[in-house]
Amino acid sequence: MMKNNHEFDYLIIGSGAAGLFAANKLAEHGRVAIINKGEFSESSTWYAQGGIAGVMDAADSVENHIADTLRVGCGLCHADAVEEIIGSGRRIIEELIEYGTIFDTEGEKLHLTREAAHSHRRIAHAKDATGKAVGEALLAPVVNNPNITCFQKHMAVDVITARHLGGYMQGPNRCLGAYVLNLDGKVFNIAARHTILATGGAGKVYRYTSNPHVATGDGIAMAWRAGCPVMNLEFIQFHPTCLYNPQGSTQLLTEALRGEGALLTDAQGRRFMPDYDSNGELAPRDIVARAVDHEMKKLGCDHMYLDARALGKKKIEAHFPNILNRLLKLGIDMREQPVPVVPAAHYLCGGVQTDVAGRTAINGLHIIGETACTGLHGANRLASNSLLECLVMAERCAGFVSTQPEISQPHLPEWDASGVKPETERVQIKQNWEEIRTTMSNYVGIVRSDERLRRARRRLAIIREEIASYYWQHPISRNLIELRNLSLVAELIVRSAQQRMESRGLNYSTDHPQTLPEAKDTVLSPDFW
Repeated sequence: MMKNNHEFDYLIIGSGAAGLFAANKLAEHGRVAIINKGEFSESSTWYAQGGIAGVMDAADSVENHIADTLRVGCGLCHADAVEEIIGSGRRIIEELIEYGTIFDTEGEKLHLTREAAHSHRRIAHAKDATGKAVGEALLAPVVNNPNITCFQKHMAVDVITARHLGGYMQGPNRCLGAYVLNLDGKVFNIAARHTILATGGAGKVYRYTSNPHVATGDGIAMAWRAGCPVMNLEFIQFHPTCLYNPQGSTQLLTEALRGEGALLTDAQGRRFMPDYDSNGELAPRDIVARAVDHEMKKLGCDHMYLDARALGKKKIEAHFPNILNRLLKLGIDMREQPVPVVPAAHYLCGGVQTDVAGRTAINGLHIIGETACTGLHGANRLASNSLLECLVMAERCAGFVSTQPEISQPHLPEWDASGVKPETERVQIKQNWEEIRTTMSNYVGIVRSDERLRRARRRLAIIREEIASYYWQHPISRNLIELRNLSLVAELIVRSAQQRMESRGLNYSTDHPQTLPEAKDTVLSPDFW
């Protein structure tokens, strides 16, 4: 039998916390390949500021943390997933410390901060750059492990399943590996007994986002095309406080600032959050984001303000040095002045339907981290539960796949590039990219309506047809693959939102402002596309 281009026991696509943690675990059991379409620092993990939630204080309890998670999830949380993930918080944080993560301390104890909707201080953090600290600690053993092969600046095109082999394989569909685009623009295959998608979220589907450029929904799109159902994609969490910077990229201002006492105000310094919720700035993110959005629309303003001056210069310098320095480079001194802020797409609470171990509807294909939907977050994510979820999922997934029996790998078909024509111009890619993000921002944002969703779906359907035609006629590139994935995920988000005829959590509809008595997941299946 002919050999495949590359063969591994485990193929991991994505190199954030979930991917790196899984790679470290699986390297003890076999040969691991990890694919990253950029640098290792280009992941949402490395952008995470606030921290990781876990019960580390005697005054707190796992029961309290579970109760907070369920309350914020607005009836849609899956209790079994919540209990399993939240119950692992302390152990995961302790393991991160063993990997070398240096969390902030207060004496001999961890310094714990509090974020919105948490009833206690339980956020372990490394100043205001927790994700970077976690990522660096998990990356160090990966790059030095002879059992792990890293493919940096490589782009996964699609997973390969038994369906690609026609009648060669009998029985249920199974994932066999993936097609990968290399630096030279060539596509090759990687065969693996188990393929794990850990590609993060899809924040770039919106014009304003706290996510890095790589967050284009790749894993969700690949899994959907392979035949996996998706769940609750309508629940997009908008972070209430991202820097308003029309001349440059959006920068997240961590929720821990509000946890320590920063206030939201208008241009006149009027604090407005108590008008919307008794918890003020510590209300759940969906409430705070809608409040900021409503104030902006009411006053005709481009932004509101986050005023952190009450924290004092010493606390700002000690706990938020990275935010402080980045703002200073833009001419904003948060020690002396309020910071202009705007809500921005931040986290995808839905994703590919999985269990906590990342198992999907396709044998051999596993989804972990933000790409997956376990039911932990329900209709709204409790702050800092995301890093915890991705690490628990990585651990459970590695534990499951490492115990599965070995299977023989068939020869995988080569990528067929016959019939493609060289590009003459690339303006269509840029145009469609901008149209998708503008359409989603204007019609599928914090506040939605039936008419806006109808308009969005019509426009996105046309765009996706144009992209499909272009994709099969021309050589593929990273930009084209991302555009194809982005357009599909955008359309799935709209379809999910259209099916939810109520307002719940992060999905607020002016046509359906009520919350229905029974909470139900929105599940879309490729069989009905």
